[in-house]
Amino acid sequence: MYRIQRKSVILNFALILFFSLSYGQGNEITIRFIGNCGLYMTDGTTNFYIDFPYKSGAHNYMEYDKSEIDNIKENAVFIFTHRHSDHYSHKILKKLSGRKFDPYNIDELEKLGETIPDFTIKAFNTDHTVFGIPFKHYSYLVTWHGKKIYISGDTTDSATIASQKGLDLAFVPIWLLMDAKEKKVDLKNLSNVYAVYHVGPKDNITVNANDPQIKLLDKQGETITVLYDQTEK
Repeated sequence: MYRIQRKSVILNFALILFFSLSYGQGNEITIRFIGNCGLYMTDGTTNFYIDFPYKSGAHNYMEYDKSEIDNIKENAVFIFTHRHSDHYSHKILKKLSGRKFDPYNIDELEKLGETIPDFTIKAFNTDHTVFGIPFKHYSYLVTWHGKKIYISGDTTDSATIASQKGLDLAFVPIWLLMDAKEKKVDLKNLSNVYAVYHVGPKDNITVNANDPQIKLLDKQGETITVLYDQTEK
């Protein structure tokens, strides 16, 4: 997305923060925010990069330090919602090892669970229209170690996430939440936590600091931890 500049948006939800929950022994998925919709996810064995690498600073969105590229794990899995340059860089990607998936090989992506234990991913064709031009874009539901993590990407339409149930964590851009509000879509009971990402340097987005259901990802390097019980299958 290339708008929502200098807008103040106040979000108000009130559910229990699930990050504080613990399940027996300490098994966890850690998710580090790199920038824009870029995420690094790992359970300590398998490494995923979502919408990263992208072109640093593209479309006046977040830049990142070169060390982010230098420190990419070998043989990682790279998953992209679409190929806009603030989400995807073919120039960088072609130099990296690992498996790579985007809207053009969705069938292969949805078979990842055949090679990664306790993991499935489902793709949803979601709207992403810029200046009247629609772009090929997918959102994803990751189920990993029994935890449901929804990745919206750049879509403006809340219809797909509104059809989900029992999400532990959802990564959403602010414009998706605005769309849900305009359409009177109640998101409160769909996900335990909404992590709001793709916040540009010129965006002025505020959230209710006392609302544990919303986490604003406007600082690079922030980490979210999702705990799971290895006995829960």
